[in-house]
Amino acid sequence: MDEATSSASLLKMWAWVETNKKQAAWGAAITVTLGLVIWFFIWRHAEQEVKAGEALSEVFVKDLMAGGATRPETTEGFLKVARLYPGYEAGVEAMLLGAGDLFTAGKYDEAKAQFERFVREHHRSPLETSALLGIASCLDAQHKSTEARTAYKSLIDQHPNDPAALQARFSLARLYAAQNMMEMARNYFEDVARTRGTLLSSEAGLRLEELYQQHPELAPAAAPAMPLTPRVTAVAPANASTNASGKTSAKPAQDAVVKALNKALQGAAPETPAKPDKK
Repeated sequence: MDEATSSASLLKMWAWVETNKKQAAWGAAITVTLGLVIWFFIWRHAEQEVKAGEALSEVFVKDLMAGGATRPETTEGFLKVARLYPGYEAGVEAMLLGAGDLFTAGKYDEAKAQFERFVREHHRSPLETSALLGIASCLDAQHKSTEARTAYKSLIDQHPNDPAALQARFSLARLYAAQNMMEMARNYFEDVARTRGTLLSSEAGLRLEELYQQHPELAPAAAPAMPLTPRVTAVAPANASTNASGKTSAKPAQDAVVKALNKALQGAAPETPAKPDKK
């Protein structure tokens, strides 16, 4: 567009404004009003996010001052924050923490209802896998083995690389071992043991050793011994170094809930194999 064309366009626009001053004024007023409304909502959301975070922190502080044990007041505090700030990050985390506290307190039906609500309302949240693990763990703790296995497998199928899936594999192995399905238990324990650098993989390794001792037929075949031959020349040892890897950071709420579920289920794990359920 050359200078003459640009000037002609500006003149036409100015002529329209002069002819339609009232409409132009209304248009400008509407634009300004919409801008103010948008700014207000953004400011309001940020302000509420801060308040939600402060409310959640207050619950944590009171819990720490009380010794850190799971108390009804703490659980209700988390759920209250979730009710007051449902669309905010702190409110989402509070719902998960409240559900985890209910589980730790042995209120499995209430905990399961909260975990299921979390999945319905926040199915795109990165914390969803912890809620799915919570649902399966509630069924597990209630000795609903068939339903628990289905829930654990569903989590693994949907999110195979999520940290919660590692816990699900371990729990599946424990369930199969309790029902004397040792080959299935071995397979899942081996899957977990392969993930180096986690407490869960170490625990799975210990469970595997016990399983191999009780069922030698399931132990891997020993590699054949290689004949010793004299070396002609000395070989300098290679400098080897290993780096710890595979650690996945999670949000505090996710980490806390997964640890609580694992601890509770580990404490409830049966010492001897149980008969398979009839479901």
